[in-house]
Amino acid sequence: MKFAILSLPSAIATIMLVGVSTQTLANSPVDTATNSQNSISETAVIPVATTQIVDASRTNVSSTIDNNPKVATHTDKKNSKTGAVQPITTPLNTLIDPVTHKSIENSYPLEVSSFLSLEQAQNILLQVSPKLAANQAAIAASEYQTEALETIDDPFVFAQLSASTYTFQEDFDLSSLRNEINNGINNLESNGEGRSLPIPPPPNLPNLDLPNTYEIKRSGSLTGAGVGFAWPVYTAGRTAALTGASNARTQEAIADSIIDENELYNTLIERYFKAQLAIIAAYLREDAYDTLQQTDHMAQRLFEEGFLSRVDRLEAQSALADAKSESIKANNDARLAMIALQRLLRTDYRIKPTTPLFVSSRPLPDIEYFQDLALKNHPGLQKVAAKRAQAEQVRALSDTGYKPTVMLYGYGQVEENPSWIAGVSASWKLWGGLNKNASIASSNAQIRQADLSEIEVSDNLLLLVEKNWNDVNNAQARYQALQSNVDLAAEVLRLRRLGLQEGVNTTIDVVQAQTQSLKARTEQAQAAHDYVQGLASLMESCGTPLAFNAYLSAADIRLPTLYSE
Repeated sequence: MKFAILSLPSAIATIMLVGVSTQTLANSPVDTATNSQNSISETAVIPVATTQIVDASRTNVSSTIDNNPKVATHTDKKNSKTGAVQPITTPLNTLIDPVTHKSIENSYPLEVSSFLSLEQAQNILLQVSPKLAANQAAIAASEYQTEALETIDDPFVFAQLSASTYTFQEDFDLSSLRNEINNGINNLESNGEGRSLPIPPPPNLPNLDLPNTYEIKRSGSLTGAGVGFAWPVYTAGRTAALTGASNARTQEAIADSIIDENELYNTLIERYFKAQLAIIAAYLREDAYDTLQQTDHMAQRLFEEGFLSRVDRLEAQSALADAKSESIKANNDARLAMIALQRLLRTDYRIKPTTPLFVSSRPLPDIEYFQDLALKNHPGLQKVAAKRAQAEQVRALSDTGYKPTVMLYGYGQVEENPSWIAGVSASWKLWGGLNKNASIASSNAQIRQADLSEIEVSDNLLLLVEKNWNDVNNAQARYQALQSNVDLAAEVLRLRRLGLQEGVNTTIDVVQAQTQSLKARTEQAQAAHDYVQGLASLMESCGTPLAFNAYLSAADIRLPTLYSE
């Protein structure tokens, strides 16, 4: 099974949040493009950089992409049980990442609107995150390693071809041989002399004049071919231990990937709703500025008519200048928060969040419910279990240290008169190599470490869940308590403005009332933000980050939102 990492460029368009109206949140966005040629409409659908792993071996795709690609039809969905990504049918191409400007092969276009709900942003995040794609590649690599180890006990068949040329040259020393021959001839002649029998003497034998050395030189070439095999029929469980350890490493990689994915979900929620809070703060600051503009205009009229002192007039002007400065700062903060969300989703334009901040007036389930979820689902415990499984397989491998390995083997030459050999061999390690006892002791220590780590991780998880559960409840109670402050501050501001018109109150009274109203509304929005972030952290600590969406859907209190789909 082969995978392709996908990525795609985005359009060059940037939208800035420059101001918020003073009337209603729904009708108040004012967006300007960085230049008129790159401006986009509010409902535009724009390509965004994507990074994803798909099963290329089961996907019938083209190697090129049209000059005018259509909107991608995404059929790729993640299986909740296996974590596998189903194949897509969009043409692939080599495209440029919008942030790093690196070319990424095997990419496909993903069309993304600038208006995104939280759920839409979550779906896009899975496809554009290079970190998740890198984790999927690590999982695939580990699975391939396991697959490679599964065939280690299969018969190994090989062919051998050889071609060689040679030159043989040697000098032989013949001096001793020559001397022995000559001495033998001389002895034969001397033995024939003085014989009593009438035997004729031997003929005169020549004195052999052999050279002292003799040089031999031969050259030629040889060719050969053969086929052989080797089959480890018994390895004492070594292969199973190696495969099991590799499987455990795959499970650890999967657990790490889930941890990173959960953290990314939490980061998305943090940036998404931080942008919403910043937008609300910008709106409130803009609303306060507009209110003080009206107060300043009224103070000018009263000053001209002689009903207001110069000091009160200057105080109104100073308050208006401060309000303008705070409004500009709030708009810049909102723009920065939207940029942070934009960077996470890897676009070249602002992402406008449409899911509002929310609070549920209903109480959370008991703490035991969330603690049980954490102990069952948190990937940190899955990682510890994978570590323990690895240590167990290493111990099993160490146990095979002094067990035999049995192998069948054979080899035959391919020629006119072939020769062959076949047999069976068994080998034992008698001494040397790794210390078996020390290796087993090391594995046992690692298993103990994993068991103790599981206890520690469980304790920390239970404590973390309880902290997050309390944070959510505290934020919920604070939001509800601040509602009376918001109502009181709004009523006081209304009366102070009427009092200024009647000459009963001063501009300082109106400014103070306006400040209290702004503070109360901002604190309540901050409490809603704390509720949302606490709930996201609670779901992450339980190992169920997407359960956040269910609480969002069931929430009965929703704050106003600037953008809507």
